[in-house]
Amino acid sequence: MNTELDPGGYNVAGHKALVIGAGSAIAKALISAMGQQHSVDHIIAVSRSSSEPGSETEVIGSVPVSYVTCDYSSAAISALAAQLSGPFSHVFICTGVLHNDHIKPEKRLEDIDEGQMAELLRINSILPALWLQALLPTIKSSSRCVFTVFSARVGSIGDNFKGGWYSYRASKAALNMVIKTAAIEYARRAPRVKLLAFHPGTVDTDLSRPFHKSVPADKLFSPEFVAQQLLSITAALPVDGEASFLDWAGETITW
Repeated sequence: MNTELDPGGYNVAGHKALVIGAGSAIAKALISAMGQQHSVDHIIAVSRSSSEPGSETEVIGSVPVSYVTCDYSSAAISALAAQLSGPFSHVFICTGVLHNDHIKPEKRLEDIDEGQMAELLRINSILPALWLQALLPTIKSSSRCVFTVFSARVGSIGDNFKGGWYSYRASKAALNMVIKTAAIEYARRAPRVKLLAFHPGTVDTDLSRPFHKSVPADKLFSPEFVAQQLLSITAALPVDGEASFLDWAGETITW
């Protein structure tokens, strides 16, 4: 694990962006878009693997990007957050899991597995909560910051008409409650920070690839498209002391 930051490298004059889960396809597209648009002055990209993207620093457009590895343990998250300095205008938590080599979305109650459900809750719900906790002291002094956490429409309790996917739905519903609850406290302690639960739609990535057959061609999005949509949405969002749950088109989703 490497969470050591250059003490002088994070004190630039302008606003910064923090991208957590920087190895994902959408995160890479966000970093590229912000760099090319010069919408921030510095990007800090956090991932588990030091092989993403293969170097500790690079420049995209004219924006420096600093890559940091973190094992996402509670101690490592706290240590990394303590080394960051603002102001931040954007925070993106792009981490999450739907399936992997040993986790498959459940089709019926008999498929529920205790270990699988616990793992999805840890990755999809608990880790974002730890980042919300650890980053509060760092971002509360920002003049305007949108804190985006990648959620999913299937985490909506009110929008659940198909059933199935018990662990993933439960983990995203729990995440939404964390965001909704944290927004109440952030409104008091960090009133210039807006919390956003974001549903990117079905994106052409490894996470959704097993389910592409059931997705209409015009509803399967590229990471670059979703990144541009998200940056447009965050630019227009009012910092109103409330959490928003929005999809890729900027439409409100029922909690």
